[in-house]
Amino acid sequence: RKDATAELRGRHVTVATLAGLLLAGLVMVASASVSIAARQYHDAFYFFNRQALSVLIGSGLAAAMLFVPIAAWRRAAPVLLVVSFALLLVVAIPGIGHEVNGSRRWLRFGPLNFQPSELARWFLVTYVAIFAVRHQSELRGTAEGFFKALAVLVAAAALLLFEPDFGAAVVLCVTGTAVLFVAGARVREFLIVCAAGLLCFALLAVMSPYRLQRILAFLKPWDDPFDTGFQLTQSLIAIGRGEWFGVGLGSSIQKLFYLPEAHTDFVFAVLAEEFGLFGVLLVIAGFLVLVLRSLRLSRVAADAGMPLHACLAAGFGVWIGLQAFLNIGVNMGVLPTKGLTLPLLSYGRSSMLVTLAWAGMLLRVHHEVVVSGKSALPAEGRAK
Repeated sequence: RKDATAELRGRHVTVATLAGLLLAGLVMVASASVSIAARQYHDAFYFFNRQALSVLIGSGLAAAMLFVPIAAWRRAAPVLLVVSFALLLVVAIPGIGHEVNGSRRWLRFGPLNFQPSELARWFLVTYVAIFAVRHQSELRGTAEGFFKALAVLVAAAALLLFEPDFGAAVVLCVTGTAVLFVAGARVREFLIVCAAGLLCFALLAVMSPYRLQRILAFLKPWDDPFDTGFQLTQSLIAIGRGEWFGVGLGSSIQKLFYLPEAHTDFVFAVLAEEFGLFGVLLVIAGFLVLVLRSLRLSRVAADAGMPLHACLAAGFGVWIGLQAFLNIGVNMGVLPTKGLTLPLLSYGRSSMLVTLAWAGMLLRVHHEVVVSGKSALPAEGRAK
C-alpha cells in the first residue's frame, strides 16, 4: 500500500512538471517572438496566441488519451503502422508536401502547417512496443525477432532522411531500439545495432555536403561567425550573457533579430539569457523528472507483468529525454544543429499536440498499472 501511494503521488508530480514546463514554454515563446511577430505580422503576441491555442488543444488530446485503453492501441497496431508510413510518404509527393528551408516536411491546410513526422514517430514507437511484446519469446531467444522490428525503424528512418530530417531519424531509431531492449532484446544484438547505427549515421553525415558543412560549422563556429557559424555563435552569446540569474524576462538582446529561430529551435538560448543558469537548471530538472518518472513507471509495470505498459512508458521517457538533450546540446554548441524542437517549450504546433497526446498515453499507462492494478491486455500479451 505504501508503494502504491508513492506511485499515485508520482502521477501528481508528472502532471505538475508537465504544467510547469508548458507555462515556462508559453512565457518564453511570448518573450522570444515578440519582436519578430510585431515586425512580420503587426501583432506582438501572434506566435504566443497560436502556441497557447496549441496547448489548449493538446491538453484536450491528452485528456482524451486518458480514456483510451492500452488494449485498444494493441488491437490497432496494423493501422498504426500503415498510417505512420502513409504520413512519411505523403510529404514526398510533389504538390502535397510543403517545402520550408530546403526540407519537405510539412503538409499545408490553408493557413495551417502540420509536420506528419511528429505523429508518425509516436505511432511507430507504439507499434514497435506492441510488436516486441507480441513476439517477446522470439525477441529474447533469437536475433530474428529483433531485426524484424528493426527493419521497420530503418525503413521509417530512410523516409525521414529523404525529407531530409536527420535529427528525427536519430531520435526515432534510438527510441525504438531502447523499447526493444526494454521488451527483452538480447544485449548482443542491442550492442551490434548500436555500433552499426553510429557508423551508418556517421557515414550519412560525412557523405552529404550539407550535413558535413553543418558538422564542421559546429566544431569551429567562430571561424565563420557571420555565415555557417552565425546561428551557433549568436546562441552562445545569448547563453553567456545570462550568467547566474539572467538579464531579466523580456530583456534579451539576441532575440532582436540576431538569433535566428529564437522562438523555435533556439528558445533555450533565450531562456538562458533571460533567466541565467538558475532558469536553465530548473528546466533541465523538469525534463529529468519526466524521464525518471517514466522509467520508474516502466519498472513498476514490468514487475506487475505488464510488458506493453512498460515499453510504452520507457518509450516516452527515452524520447522526451533524448530530444531535450539534443536540442539543449545544439543550443550550447556541444552537438551539430539538427532542427529539433525542445519539447513543451519551443514554438511548434505539431510538436506540441503530439507531445501532449503522448503524455496523455503515459498517464493512461499509469492509471492501468497503479490505479487499476491489473493489465488491460489479454493473457497472451503479458509477460511469462
